[in-house]
Amino acid sequence: MNSTDEDIIYGCRKGERKAQQALYEKYKPMLFSICLRYASGWHEAEDWLQDGLVRIFTNLFQYQPTGPFGAWLRRVMVNSSLEQLRKRKRAFSTVEIGEVADMFEADDNLFAKYREEALVRMLQQLPEGYRAVFNLYVMEEYSHQEIGKMLGIAESASRSQLSRAKAMLRKMLEKSVGAEI
Repeated sequence: MNSTDEDIIYGCRKGERKAQQALYEKYKPMLFSICLRYASGWHEAEDWLQDGLVRIFTNLFQYQPTGPFGAWLRRVMVNSSLEQLRKRKRAFSTVEIGEVADMFEADDNLFAKYREEALVRMLQQLPEGYRAVFNLYVMEEYSHQEIGKMLGIAESASRSQLSRAKAMLRKMLEKSVGAEI
């Protein structure tokens, strides 16, 4: 952790507005991009960012400088975004992995070819469950076991939803760029 982060944390813990503004300006792009990946649109992501920032400022005293400050912020924002999804009280649709296994061949390199903005727009079109699992597995690098615990679903459901998410994204990508894929 650099001295700037130390100063920001110290100031935020004391309730200094300048320190809070500094944290916001420094980390807003990263935190907003997390919200944008989980939310269904730009405005919803903005709301989630505000809720996540409140959670960050409220729980900042819990941060221990044993790891990177940015990683702690990221974890808080991911958890806050997942909480927003849970508040909707929509059940994640689950399908057994055997039903979708090998239905579509998902090429992981395919996703790397497109700009982040286009991919985020496509992610926002996924059903909530698929979007949450895709983000947690691909972007946040959680295991299916960890995802299952976080979302309260079976590990096989996590695998199934990831497979379906990749298949849906592949179809969207193929549709948007034509038969060149």
